[in-house]
This record gives sequence, C-alpha cells and structure tokens, in this order.
Amino acid sequence: MTSPTLDLARALIRRPSVTPEDAGCQALIAERLAPLDFAAETLRFGEVTNLWLRRGEAAPLLVFLGHTDVVPPGPEARWRHPPFEPALEDGLLYGRGAADMKGSVAAFVTACERVFGAAEGVSGSVALLLTSDEEGPARDGTRRVAETLAARGEGIDWCLVGEPSSEARFGDVIKVGRRGSLNGWLTVRGRQGHVAYPHLADNPVHRLAPLLAELVAMEWDRGTDEFPPTTFQISNLEAGTGAGNVIPGEARVAFNLRFSPASTAAGLEARIAAMVAAHGLDAELAWQRSAEPFASEPGPLRAALIDAVTAETGEPPRPSTAGGTSDGRFIAPLGAEVVELGPRNATIHQVDEHVAAADLDALSHVYEAVIRRLLAP
Repeated sequence: MTSPTLDLARALIRRPSVTPEDAGCQALIAERLAPLDFAAETLRFGEVTNLWLRRGEAAPLLVFLGHTDVVPPGPEARWRHPPFEPALEDGLLYGRGAADMKGSVAAFVTACERVFGAAEGVSGSVALLLTSDEEGPARDGTRRVAETLAARGEGIDWCLVGEPSSEARFGDVIKVGRRGSLNGWLTVRGRQGHVAYPHLADNPVHRLAPLLAELVAMEWDRGTDEFPPTTFQISNLEAGTGAGNVIPGEARVAFNLRFSPASTAAGLEARIAAMVAAHGLDAELAWQRSAEPFASEPGPLRAALIDAVTAETGEPPRPSTAGGTSDGRFIAPLGAEVVELGPRNATIHQVDEHVAAADLDALSHVYEAVIRRLLAP
C-alpha cells in the first residue's frame, strides 16, 4: 500500500526527532514545497528549530500549524516494530509520531501539492508553521515564532492545527478551543524522626494527606457551555529517606489543574493558597502557568472544516474543547480563528503508536478541501 501522504509520513517517522530535535524533517518539507513557490524561513531559538513556509503575500492567510518533534519512544523492546522504522501492518502505520503528528504534517504537504500543483489559483496565501518544541517546554517554538510574526505585522486569519483530535473514528471531533494548564508544586515541612517515637517528630505526609483529600474532592467550577469543568490531578508525590524506620522531614507534591474560562489561574492559585493556610501547614507553593484557555468563535474556518469533514466521512464533526493543550494557544491571541483536526488520538505517546493509513489520505483530502473552500478565487 502506498500513497504520497503515507510515503511522506514514513519518511518523517524515519527521522528520530525526539524533542527538541528536528532531525531534518523540516528541511525535507521545505524541499518538497519549494517547487510550488513556498518561501522557507528557518527561525532557530536555542535548541529549537522552527520553519515558516509561506506561499503568497496577499490576505487572507491560512496557516497549517504542526510540530516535527516527538516524545521519546520508551523501551524499544516493547514495540512490535522499531519506533523509528515505520511499518505498515493490516492497514495501520506504526511508528513514533505516526499520529502525533507527522501524519498530519505529511497531510499538510500533500494537500498543498495537489492544490498548488493544479492550474487554478487561489485568492490569498497559505503557510506552514512547524516547530520542534511542541512536546518540550514550548518556550522557543510556536510561542517565539508568533511573537516574531506579530512584531513584523504578519497577520494570520485562520489557523488549522493538525493535532490528533479524532476519537472513535476519523473526523468525529474537531477542537475549537483548549483549557488552560496550571502546574503547582507544594512542599510541606515537618520534623524527621524515628517511626517508633512519633511524639518526637512531625510527619509532613500525615499533615499533607487531609489537604490532598480536600483538593481531590473540590469542585473548582462547573465549566461553561463550551468547556468542561476544571480538573485537578496529582502528578507526583515524594517523601522519605529510603529507610523504613524514618519519619520524613519533608513531603513534596506536584499537581496540575486544567481549567476552563469559568476559573482563572490567579483565582485558582489564591484558593489553593487559602486551603494550605487553613490546614496550618508549614509549606511553600510554587506555580507555573503554562497555558491560558482559549476558544474561537464560529467562523469561516470552522464552517469550511465541518463541510469538508462531512463530505469526506458522511457525518459532521463534534466541536470540543476537551483534552490537553496545543500550540494553538499561541496563535489565538493574534486574532486568528483556530481550529484543530487530526487523526485518532487513541495511541499517542504510547508504545506501538499507530494510525490508519486510510485516515491519513482522508485527512489530506479534508485539508485540501479547506484550502479550496476558504481561498476560492
């Protein structure tokens, strides 16, 4: 089985671009699109490689946003096929990045090749924005490129993100916004001692436990019409010296809140600080606000995408704001309408990540249809 989209996805998977490495993926894409008059600009910040590929100067501008970096594969012995040697089995393409998101990047490229390889033109411009920093800290990737574009007055009208949005079947869900992400670290201090003499010690884990139970049970908000409620999850908990007969002197917990616009990061920080104080803990809190919630109002991009998906699959997609964050959060503040569509997300970041090869072709056809609908001459 072969197709231009499948073949390009394979070529990208073969490049082990574990974040923040690009491993030549962006150069390959720039080379593919150069004959179609896409001007390539590499923007490198720190260890991160970003590519801005634009065809045309006229407005409106449609941007395809994606990333070429992938998460580490984990124990390679657990993979049925080596993670960076793409394999097609029973119609499924296996490899790290197949779904998240080298398959979508390949679909971007082949959609553009069909549109701009044809005789007819378009009204407006198309660009690809690719980064090798989406799976990492996301400081020197799309965020920095967005700042660069804004500084030189290069406006974006529509941004189509290729993140794997589909759930049960291809095209069943499109993302029209994302929740915010707030990371917290809480350190509770006690007094180290012998487990047989607890009256001479102060166990910080015991002091922390009632607070954690309250945090886990808390209803932070009830969401909005478009957003699910804010959620709280503990991501790490550590204490102890490694010895079984020692009461620890300190306990540390890391947690994350994915929050809807019904809450603010500042409000959540204040509520948790008040809860810590109410429990009388000798504690220290640290915060990192990694994403603010965003949502795009229904506009031409959403309409074009819904029409294209419906024509391809026979069923309209369901708009959603659930799931994690995406680099769309850096483009939305520029005033662009941001919508996301990609393949199924069932195996992303997992061992044996895979995607249906037929879905990649369908995705490319949908991207092509969106270009034609939005930029019809």
